[in-house]
Amino acid sequence: MKSTEQLLELISKEINQQKYGVEPDELYEPIRYIMDLGGKRLRPLLATLSYSLFKDDVKSIIPQAIAVEVFHNFTLMHDDIMDEAPLRRNKPTVHEKWNNNTAILSGDVMLVKAYEMIMSEEHPRIMQVLKAFNRCAAEVCEGQQMDMTFETRKTVDEKEYIEMIKLKTAVLLGFSLEMGGLLADTTEENGAALRNFGINIGIGFQLKDDLLDVYADAEKFGKQVGGDIISNKKTFLLIRALELAKGKQKQELENWISKTAFDVKEKVSAVTEIYNQLKIKELTEELMNAYFIKGFESLKAVEAPLHKKAILKKFAEGLINREK
Repeated sequence: MKSTEQLLELISKEINQQKYGVEPDELYEPIRYIMDLGGKRLRPLLATLSYSLFKDDVKSIIPQAIAVEVFHNFTLMHDDIMDEAPLRRNKPTVHEKWNNNTAILSGDVMLVKAYEMIMSEEHPRIMQVLKAFNRCAAEVCEGQQMDMTFETRKTVDEKEYIEMIKLKTAVLLGFSLEMGGLLADTTEENGAALRNFGINIGIGFQLKDDLLDVYADAEKFGKQVGGDIISNKKTFLLIRALELAKGKQKQELENWISKTAFDVKEKVSAVTEIYNQLKIKELTEELMNAYFIKGFESLKAVEAPLHKKAILKKFAEGLINREK
């Protein structure tokens, strides 16, 4: 079984060599641009690690693994338009560098390309893979719509938030792992366990992101710490704080949320202090770890060699302990 470093090298090399189309250049250049921005390549890596639990010829599924990354970046391209985001991985977003219409069209081509790559090779279970992909793609859209709806709502509860991050982020990790298992011809039970493993670590992964946005070391984080606080983003931390805050504390928190003009550092510092008083960091870590534990229980249920599962487990543990 190849190491995660070897698999990442294989994935990156294939992404760099990928051709998306030639003319018109204005349509295809944005695709090359966003795919070159990098990122963790988490989803194709999970697909290849999952496949490697059962078979060794991992090169044979690289097109399908990269298809998931192409789809992921398609969603990012369209999300950035909806969020009016100026930056993606510290570079101008596609709609900023080109325009909204180009970003929409280029994203559409990426979705088509993802399907083409999934179907690039004959496989007895390809229709099963496509069915699972269709389900996942619809769920990702549902999660994005929930996220946008939350922006206009005064309150969101914890259950709704977890469901949103499950759909928007976690199901694609679950599909990546499930697809690897399906392409390796593993059992339905193994496929389901791998999907559940991915969904649960995906929820934990997003909760860790929420935590890092407030508590990360600014130098290691690579982006502005406190961005969620500045924008009043309804993360688990804010939702929980609004539930727990009482009296003067609640009044102060709601006051900061309602302000349209404020000093950025002062707001981040004040809201973080309220989080500290309410032990929000500890509560977030507790919930995050509960989802990771649940995920590892699903991985334990997968019937595969222990030494191979250990590589996948070690990689997931790295997500828990990351600092950016």
